[in-house]
Amino acid sequence: MSTNGSASINSILKDDLSKRRQLERNFKKQIGVSPKQLGKVIRLQTALKVLLDQKSENLTDIAYKSEYFDQAHFIKDFREFTGINPKEFVNHESLALSALFYK
Repeated sequence: MSTNGSASINSILKDDLSKRRQLERNFKKQIGVSPKQLGKVIRLQTALKVLLDQKSENLTDIAYKSEYFDQAHFIKDFREFTGINPKEFVNHESLALSALFYK
């Protein structure tokens, strides 16, 4: 959470990279998703907060503030989770519903 979902598995494991598969299995078993998928969810939540707080920002700024590599990755992940792109989301009633959870 402190890295907005951008921490790599290697940084989580630090010096013991031999336990990578074990970490992935435990994540899947206890949380229900892989560490990478959880990172995507956390990054998307961060992006939603930025979208709700500052509606006038462009998508590139939102992507970088949310720890995405670039705008294309942000839009791809956003569409994967919501089914629409961020611009459509902002102009849709989904934004009002999301505001209930993030404000």
